[in-house]
Amino acid sequence: MRKALLLTAALATLPATATFAADLEEVVKARRGFYSLLGANMGALVSMVKGETDYDGAAAQGYADNLKLLTSYNMGHLYAPGTSNADMPGKTRALPAIWEDGAGVQEKGMAYVQAVEKLNEVAGLDKAELAKAVQELGGTCKGCHDDYRAKDF
Repeated sequence: MRKALLLTAALATLPATATFAADLEEVVKARRGFYSLLGANMGALVSMVKGETDYDGAAAQGYADNLKLLTSYNMGHLYAPGTSNADMPGKTRALPAIWEDGAGVQEKGMAYVQAVEKLNEVAGLDKAELAKAVQELGGTCKGCHDDYRAKDF
């Protein structure tokens, strides 16, 4: 729960976060890198659930642990003002709505953290439990993507 509160606090400060990087393009690259880490771990779990790779409880737990670790990262600086797709066309798919809807972003962030916590409880138990938790987690990802990420560059 402590990690959930840290993420909530980070998300709550998105509009007021100072830019620490001199170059906003570097901020966007870092943000995309962070989400690439999330995607790599989620992709490995989805592959197990779909049967594209064999279910391996230890590996599944490792990917779930990675996702949980990433929820503790203070990502506020990755959302510096001036880094939306309106500000930087072709560089990012982050919609301006992120900076306009702090409460919505915070709510969706908390749902994601809670789904990651549930995933961590069951990832190594069996494939059926993993599948349910991955589906729930994927739903939280989709919720953010639907509202705050453009479909294309």
